[in-house]
Amino acid sequence: MTRWLPRLTLATLVASALVPASAVTGAARGPSPLAPKQAVATGAGGAVASLDLTATRAGIDVLRRGGNAIDAAVAVAATLGVTEPYVAGIGGGGFMVIYLASEHRVVTIDGREKAPAAFPVDAFIDPSSGQPIPFYPQRVTTGLAVGVPGTLMTWQEAAARYGSQPLGELLEPAIQAAERGFVVNQKIHDETAQNQSRLAAFTSSRSLYLPGGQPPAVGSVLRNPELARTYGLIAREGIGALYHGPIGEALVDTVQHPPLAPNANLGFQVLPGRMTRSDLAAYTAPQQAPTTIDYRGYQIDGMGPPSSGGSTVGEALNILAGYHLGGRDRGLALFRYLEASRLSFADRNRYLGDANFGDVPLRGLLSPAYAATRRCLIGTTALTSPVPPGNPYPPFGSACGDTASSGGAGGDEGTSTNHITVADRFGNVVSYTNTIEQIAGSAIAVPGYGFLLNNELTDFDAAPVYPGQPDPNLPAGNKRPRSSMSPTIVLHDGRPVLAVGSPGGSTIITTVLQILVDYVDFHMSLPDAIAAPRASQRDAPTTQAEPDFIAAYGQELQSRFGEAFTSSSLIGAATGIRILPDGLFQAVAEPVREGGGAAAVVRPESDGTG
Repeated sequence: MTRWLPRLTLATLVASALVPASAVTGAARGPSPLAPKQAVATGAGGAVASLDLTATRAGIDVLRRGGNAIDAAVAVAATLGVTEPYVAGIGGGGFMVIYLASEHRVVTIDGREKAPAAFPVDAFIDPSSGQPIPFYPQRVTTGLAVGVPGTLMTWQEAAARYGSQPLGELLEPAIQAAERGFVVNQKIHDETAQNQSRLAAFTSSRSLYLPGGQPPAVGSVLRNPELARTYGLIAREGIGALYHGPIGEALVDTVQHPPLAPNANLGFQVLPGRMTRSDLAAYTAPQQAPTTIDYRGYQIDGMGPPSSGGSTVGEALNILAGYHLGGRDRGLALFRYLEASRLSFADRNRYLGDANFGDVPLRGLLSPAYAATRRCLIGTTALTSPVPPGNPYPPFGSACGDTASSGGAGGDEGTSTNHITVADRFGNVVSYTNTIEQIAGSAIAVPGYGFLLNNELTDFDAAPVYPGQPDPNLPAGNKRPRSSMSPTIVLHDGRPVLAVGSPGGSTIITTVLQILVDYVDFHMSLPDAIAAPRASQRDAPTTQAEPDFIAAYGQELQSRFGEAFTSSSLIGAATGIRILPDGLFQAVAEPVREGGGAAAVVRPESDGTG
């Protein structure tokens, strides 16, 4: 059970063997006191950027002890499972992109969740109506939504193949964080309040996150001894404790028999899941080649299927490569950015899914020749969405071609995600996005083990998006749902110069795309590119945009090009690292979005040792 501690006197806390909020960052058994959180840090020895200061510090401590970027990324991710429990943890999955300096190549690890073997194609269709079950909260808050988790397997694969320290050691910072506790900030309080009714419906989640039945107060301390014991068990026995052992047994029982509280009042039936212990035992986190394109002399490496991030970012950049964007006409450049994104999302919605269950025409989608057939659709006014997908099968032809098939909107996708970026003094770089899907995932915690389960299977399309055409993202047993996660590493002359990624559901793709365009074409610094106001066009009738973007560009884009906008308070929450000459790094996190992230380097430039 998680223990939420109010602010108390030090004497009272010592007497009761608890930890005060003021003592969390300087507890004797943990790392040294934390430096103030900052969005930008420059220096030598390695760099880390994440959502959270405690997690970033865990990664820096690993680098200082001689670990490499892969080691540090695992330590950061495990700690985020403690300090950001609604967006991270071993109940979820994700994708890791790694540059290996010793081999001069990029590899990727697919830790995406899988559907159980017995998962049917009509899993999310209401048999009484024949229509899809409403997405939120009905479809999300069920055992049926939980995919076989891949996060822990990803950590093991990364650490065993490319790390320098055993997984058990890399979990130690997270164990300490769970035991000591961390101070609840406004973000954690608000996320709890937003999901209060869902969390309250399950006895295990209620005891973890709703002390006295209410969201924890800002400034109180969250300890999670259950999760500390879970990590400790994994550290001693390995990942088999989950995939073959007692953690997995409890996980499967939770999925099959969600622990509903007697007074639960959700207003809908919480469906049980189909997962079995055999599904857990069969899970793997395979390696695969990255998606790769060349953009204005930069090699852009991303994640392949079942992620749609690498292909959609890559296709949009290939479309934009036919224009000069860096001139004085910023309005025209942004219009073309929005239209390239619109067209690439139409293709993403039609063609992207788990490549083990059907043809994904990745080569065509990433072909400059195919991009030319999409580029010629961009005229002087905004296209009307949904636009038809193209035909990414060669020969592509030299003209726009036929676009007879009607388009459709992509499926729902949650925004509960986090992104970690790490670089080390050896030249290795990691860009790692992981998630439990919605904020708080399924809202179902595993009793006694201290972590929430994902709702990742709701990323499948409940019904075909394009009537009369195959849908590569329909549910199926052992299939991985399509994702928008877009961990990206950028090389120049064969060496990494930039790594970036973001949370944000399907806006992840446009966030990464816009940061790359801002950096490469508009010559922004990485901090400016990450801080810049964003717009996200995803083949929708209106473009989702932050207020500052609308204020700066909305009127021109509307009156001149016919673009239409819907205001959104925030889009994405990126982190990135720029690899500078002479062994220096610039780590960058969001300065404001989501309360701001935390960037750090091993030896700050200002201390005279960098």
